[in-house]
Formats: sequence, C-alpha cells, structure tokens
Amino acid sequence: MSSYKELLAQREKLEKQIEEAKSREYAEVLNEIKQKMADYGISLNELGGGRAAKGGAKVARPRTGVAPKYRDPESGSTWSGRGKPPRWIAGMDREKFLIQK
Repeated sequence: MSSYKELLAQREKLEKQIEEAKSREYAEVLNEIKQKMADYGISLNELGGGRAAKGGAKVARPRTGVAPKYRDPESGSTWSGRGKPPRWIAGMDREKFLIQK
C-alpha cells in the first residue's frame, strides 16, 4: 500500500501530465473550432461569448412595447401600469384614468 507522501507525489506527477496534454491539444482543438465556425458561418456573438465579442452588444431578442392602460385626460400622457407611476396618477384612484377598449 502506498504512503500518503507517495500518493501526493503521484498526484503532482499526474497533474503535470494533464497540463502538458492539455497544452499539446489546445492548438489542435482551437483550429478545429475555428475551421467549423468558418465552414458554417458562425460568429462569436452567436456563441454568446460575452468577453470575446469586443465592443459588441449582446444579442437580445427584440422587445415589444406594452400597450398603455392609463391616460391623463389633461395632457394626454399615457402609462402602461408598469414601473413607477408618473406624477399625474401617483396617489390617485387609477380607475378614473383607465383607457376604455
């Protein structure tokens, strides 16, 4: 049976071998990925690479607007009912401002 120190030495040797194998295979794997991206026309943005997409904004799904639910009869301003209420409706009975459909 191996001693604790011998096992630690084996682990250290294995970790070194793992790092060496990873380093050897890295370039090959990277070239494979690049080639497949080129073959299929895949961009970094499509992969969701936040850091890799230099200066590019994240690709987000388009947002649709929310229909207004309340209207100020004096100014004609509207509010969807989401988020902080505007001054003209804050603290008031909202029933009076409902938009009839």
